[in-house]
Amino acid sequence: VFKDLSAEDWEPTEIESMCMNCHQDGTTRLLLTKIPFFKEIIVSSFSCPHCQWANTEIQSAGRIQDQGVCYTLQVRTKEDLNREVVKAESAATRIPQLDFEIPAFTQKGCLSTVEGILERAAAGLEQDQAARRAADQLAEKIQEFIRSLEGLKRVEREFTLVIEDPSGNSFVENPAAPQKDEALTVSRFKRSPQQDMQLGLRADQDQDHPREADLRNEVLMFATNCPECNAAASTNMKLVQIPHFKEVIIMATSCDSCGHRTNEVKSGGATEAMGTRISLHVTDVSDMSRDVLKSETCSVAIPELDFELGMAIVGGKFTTLEGLLKDIKELVVSRNPFVCGDSGGADRLQKLAQFGQKLDRIMAGEMDVHLVLDDPAGNSYLQNVYAPEPDPEMSVEKYTRSFQQNEDLGLNDMKTEDY
Repeated sequence: VFKDLSAEDWEPTEIESMCMNCHQDGTTRLLLTKIPFFKEIIVSSFSCPHCQWANTEIQSAGRIQDQGVCYTLQVRTKEDLNREVVKAESAATRIPQLDFEIPAFTQKGCLSTVEGILERAAAGLEQDQAARRAADQLAEKIQEFIRSLEGLKRVEREFTLVIEDPSGNSFVENPAAPQKDEALTVSRFKRSPQQDMQLGLRADQDQDHPREADLRNEVLMFATNCPECNAAASTNMKLVQIPHFKEVIIMATSCDSCGHRTNEVKSGGATEAMGTRISLHVTDVSDMSRDVLKSETCSVAIPELDFELGMAIVGGKFTTLEGLLKDIKELVVSRNPFVCGDSGGADRLQKLAQFGQKLDRIMAGEMDVHLVLDDPAGNSYLQNVYAPEPDPEMSVEKYTRSFQQNEDLGLNDMKTEDY
């Protein structure tokens, strides 16, 4: 049903529908396709031949992610206005400096830019201004607010754009990829029961909790859908004890239709009292065979490449160091959504290609780097090949979490004065 996004000429589905502007008949075109990051999407475009009104929307047809995502962008220059933004229908948009918020589920999903988000907000406020002026209802105050939005479009002052999406299906472009974006902060969060209900993931907030089962001696299997082709597949789940560490839950999915395989690891225990930062000096190709447990709350950094990957972007993994680097290369280079088609500039493509070559050199043992795993939940692990003796190339540091890190981990019972 969903075809790959390409330059091939194939016809969308056309449906006759009423124009919401002049109420005459127009045409809606629907295109079911797949793009990186969003996987399956539905692109709809309406045009009216009578009044020339047009409207374009996108809607995610893929699965809801395991965690919500929040993007905080510091807009400092006009170049920041050109960043591409994928905003899902479930995303809320805020500009704290103006005390302005567009609540979730009040706008359709869109593929736009930061400037386009501001223009859409201003156009929405301008829509009923004539009726407000006739009724003398706050028309002048709203017009003043629209002028403030116009000032932001000219970047007369710095401002913050926050996009918070409990479905995890929104995205803000990092033009410096694969390097860290100093102006953009990405955080993942656990959805609240109310957000689960809004997304249709929970029917009743007062459902009884199922009785806990002992998973240590059995492999559980349950039906699911393949994240690549959406065909029926099966997922196996097992509780495993890692030596010198703790219990983890390993989930493996295999699809018989397309052959896609994936595994995911979640911590089987509670969040640790302190965060853990593990630093490994990679000096030999044999380091690539070290076992790595990267939890969904762990970020990965390679200082020599000026590279940092935020927590939950790759997800929980139980693999080797080589497998982790391959996953990073696939995510940053092969599946980057903003290097395809018209979005892929020559400079950006060359930069990402060079980054991929450096990762290949690291995996071949030809590049001397440090790999840093930083997990505020303390649930990540890197194998010490010298155990039980200390590893001369690896350091493990425990640290006290910040207030923001506790917020990201859902530890909301802690108070600000504790810090």
